[in-house]
Amino acid sequence: MIRSRDSDSIIILLQDVLRSSSSSGFVIGLSGGIDSSVAATLCVRAAGCDHVQGFFLPSAVTPSQDADDVTLLAEFLQIPVLTIPIDPFIDQYRMMPGFTETSYLVGNLMARIRMTILYYYANQMNRLVCGTSNYTEYVLGYCTKFGDNAADVQPIIHLQKSEVWSIAEHLGIPHRLIEKTPSAGLWHNQTDENELGMKYDVIDAAISHLEEQGWEPRTLEEEWVVEKMQRAGHKQRPAPQVYR
Repeated sequence: MIRSRDSDSIIILLQDVLRSSSSSGFVIGLSGGIDSSVAATLCVRAAGCDHVQGFFLPSAVTPSQDADDVTLLAEFLQIPVLTIPIDPFIDQYRMMPGFTETSYLVGNLMARIRMTILYYYANQMNRLVCGTSNYTEYVLGYCTKFGDNAADVQPIIHLQKSEVWSIAEHLGIPHRLIEKTPSAGLWHNQTDENELGMKYDVIDAAISHLEEQGWEPRTLEEEWVVEKMQRAGHKQRPAPQVYR
């Protein structure tokens, strides 16, 4: 259960990161989903609405409802949102020799294009990129390396997906956003749980049990989580190098 002090500790972290970096605020990619909604709300609580710039970066496969949900969040937080369709950028990559059109490759490309745009504006505005990764997806490696897992600060990366929903309730985020089916929007009709092959509540329970058991799996669900972790470990570790 999320308590007031849980969100307070995140807000203190965000304020400390701003002070230590001498940055003027945050930029954040908004999808209309619960993770970016919670992260953006915490940024506003930490820095004020005048110091948070939202970006909506849709593609041809982005559901039309996402734009409405981003607008709802922006009105709730009273923050500006700049919309930049990313299809023209993707089309330029399609001109590369040997370009292959698959959902997996283009989906990862979209995530990295979006992060490049966020960092451009962060540099321009002397702001920090706020990440939107949660603990459940981080553990599983359900993210794009140097895409959606890249950021200057990750305020909710210690929270399981179920805890993100809980803190959203605590923060008073509009229920339409809380009840929305999680989706990365990487292709038509994509949902996170369908792609993962397991419900978030089942995954979160397995992760909690594994933490209590020293990461020794005892059930099929826990074995599935450990296998995902092992395969995606490179996303969590620094690039291998020879140390001087």
